[in-house]
Amino acid sequence: MERARHENVATVLVDPALLPELELELMELDLRVWPVRTAPNCVDGPRAAFQLRRRLVEAQRGAWDCAAGWVPVWISFGESWYVGAEPLPWSAHRTLWDALAGHAAQVRYQRRLGGVPPLAVRSERRRAG
Repeated sequence: MERARHENVATVLVDPALLPELELELMELDLRVWPVRTAPNCVDGPRAAFQLRRRLVEAQRGAWDCAAGWVPVWISFGESWYVGAEPLPWSAHRTLWDALAGHAAQVRYQRRLGGVPPLAVRSERRRAG
């Protein structure tokens, strides 16, 4: 059985005041920020964002209560991080975690990646065929 196509992402809660700045900073590193509320792979984005935020905050048993109103985002890796069918290199992980560590007061995340249905933007979908 073959695994369904997916995209590697970090799930991060971001202070809304930081979101525009973080998005630009990560864009320069070929990392893409996808607010779950408006992600193209979510049928009901607002509900998915609410449930994800709630699950993340509650799982930390009070440690992340400051993030109860923050924006849940997925951060994916742009094409420059991939080499053919090879797995995502560790340098991509390190670059992401280092960038997020620079904003420790305004982000909450666990250092691991998950998989979500592909988040390809329109022009990439045509090339991926």
